[in-house]
Amino acid sequence: MRNIGRLLPMRASPREVLEGAAVHLQNGVVTWVGLDQDIPTGTEYPEFNADGRVVIPGFVDPHTHLVWAGTRRAEFVARLAGETYDGGGITTTVAATRAASDEQLFALAADRGRRMIANGTTTVEIKTGYGLTPEHELRCLDVIARLGTELPWNVEATYLGAHVLPGGRDRSEYVDEVVATIPDAAARGARWVDVFCDEGIFTLDETRRILLAAGDSGLGTRLHAEEIAHTGAADLAAELGCASADHLEHVTAAGARAMAAAGVVGVLLPTVTLSLRTFAFDQYAVLRDAGVPLALATDCNPGTSWCESMPYVVQLACLVYGMPVHEALWAATRGGAAALRRSDVGRIDLGARADLAVLDTEHEADLVARLGGPGNAATVIGGRVWPSPVGRTVVL
Repeated sequence: MRNIGRLLPMRASPREVLEGAAVHLQNGVVTWVGLDQDIPTGTEYPEFNADGRVVIPGFVDPHTHLVWAGTRRAEFVARLAGETYDGGGITTTVAATRAASDEQLFALAADRGRRMIANGTTTVEIKTGYGLTPEHELRCLDVIARLGTELPWNVEATYLGAHVLPGGRDRSEYVDEVVATIPDAAARGARWVDVFCDEGIFTLDETRRILLAAGDSGLGTRLHAEEIAHTGAADLAAELGCASADHLEHVTAAGARAMAAAGVVGVLLPTVTLSLRTFAFDQYAVLRDAGVPLALATDCNPGTSWCESMPYVVQLACLVYGMPVHEALWAATRGGAAALRRSDVGRIDLGARADLAVLDTEHEADLVARLGGPGNAATVIGGRVWPSPVGRTVVL
């Protein structure tokens, strides 16, 4: 890839910029990074012309709920009108997801996935959570596995059987069921287990039991934490050594310090706050001041964040949190990789995966400043341009 106006490799610092840069990509990995004028001689590569644009690592989205059927349109419209709506929330999506065929679920999720890739996402975490029975949760894991093989991106699968308590179920029996399903989830490709630990959802003790069982099965752990109220879930994430705690709208300074000491990544989801109109944006400063490593994610889901664009998430993080542009791009790439415990993505460096996003701008600040403008011009995954933009037919 040549004629890169500004290359942000996200190696040791979010502020590192190479102007007039080039990158060699071979066999799916980065083999050379430097200035265009210093390209090593004696090698012949097909060339992709970045046309002076900004190039960054492909976006790493560490929190999504991509597999669902049905709509929550009425809920959204009622919320905007300030009306009380009791249409079922997550349970509405669960019913529609259970009723859909495997092929329908894949087609719907793949369509969302293609838009995410077009927006520059090259690595994604996808949760279950809209099945809420062993049969349907495992079926969703099968769909997630297929998304990882039939779309050209890196997929991390998460078992979220503890999303909400299904209506009519005994709490203790349901938690038993979630725990008992963990080995099967691992066998179906899950790498992570997540729990929605919050007021009125799952308790600290229930969450601890589920995540300890996940660890016993060799799976990593992550946590929906402190979204609805302060419950101590951030402290629990630190206690258990979770890879991430996500949402965190009501995190305290003490909880943030505990996360920082334990190396738990804080995943911020500004599109959720915007969609729910809660306008809780103070958590960024609390987490930043405590030294918590930060990531950004879309939380793509049907009810509270129907977002398929990491560039839009970056834009919101800057405008509503006050996050500097270079920090937001780091959180959307290197931070997301840290939340997934991946060292091979989120950076443009020797040996890293050849995953890049070519932003449709000559300066990264314009990605934020140009409201509603196109964010991404081309996506490179494993050294291949996907899809090949008009006029750029060379496949690396």
